Amino acid sequence: MIEIPETFVGGTIAREGERGASWLATLPELVAELIERWGCVPDGPVVHGGVGVIVPVLRDQTPAVLKVSFPHPGNVAEPFAFAAWSGRGAVRLYERADESFAMLLERAGPHTLAEVRDHDEIVRTAGRLGRRLAVPAPASADLPRLRERTGEWERTLRQGAADFPGALPSRVVDAALATVRELGDDQPELMVHGDLHPRNILAGQREPWLAVDPKGYVGDPAYDGGTLLKSLVFVLLEEGDLGRALLRSTAVFAEAAELDPERVRRWGQFHAVDGAYWARRYGFQHARGGPELDQITALADHLAQVLTP
Repeated sequence: MIEIPETFVGGTIAREGERGASWLATLPELVAELIERWGCVPDGPVVHGGVGVIVPVLRDQTPAVLKVSFPHPGNVAEPFAFAAWSGRGAVRLYERADESFAMLLERAGPHTLAEVRDHDEIVRTAGRLGRRLAVPAPASADLPRLRERTGEWERTLRQGAADFPGALPSRVVDAALATVRELGDDQPELMVHGDLHPRNILAGQREPWLAVDPKGYVGDPAYDGGTLLKSLVFVLLEEGDLGRALLRSTAVFAEAAELDPERVRRWGQFHAVDGAYWARRYGFQHARGGPELDQITALADHLAQVLTP
């Protein structure tokens, strides 16, 4: 039986409560059954992300990983995305057990794109990868579509403005609302990663870089550019002039991804406004309060204003 990392146990129970504890109790046996079913042998210590464990294994001497995620609607689309990409810019999907939220995947890493010191190279690599991942969505899969979230986004932004009056200038909130109204319904039927940041891009052997942990959304590839910009704010601060660095990164990503830079900027601004209200309402997993959360919130505010024309 595998040994589940204590940090994963604690985080899962804190987030999911009794349901999480019940799932964790069944997890070692489930992993053992999947390893046997797929003809694998363990090949290293168990690691984890936010919602799942990753077990390094060998199958016919080929390195792979068994990933088992907590059963949650947000984790349903991941195998469909990997299947649609078929190894194009992402790790390959070898086996899937959707009823158990489990997959056998190509092994990549351990190095991530976040370790690259050249900021433009990070953005350029992510943009090229995003372009390759933007394949037609499979018609047979009931995948989450970004255009279906526009009503939720608008309600969240308006509620944030009401709950935290004065946190952001009205012109900044209005710009985010305009993006939701004007771009939210105008989205293609393309696969997008949904959480494209440097730590979700791993060094590979078959290809230099491979994407992992997708949300599996269908919609505008420029949405991923906005996700990337938000994730890089701490890195870009090192350059001194955050505004200039953000605008340059927007242009670099858009060129590499073959997208309209204005559309990338608008999605980035929306992500920043949404993140600023989220920080005030919920905090983050690694910063629930105190000076660190205050710093992150201030950065989200600054990012939203810099990206507002």
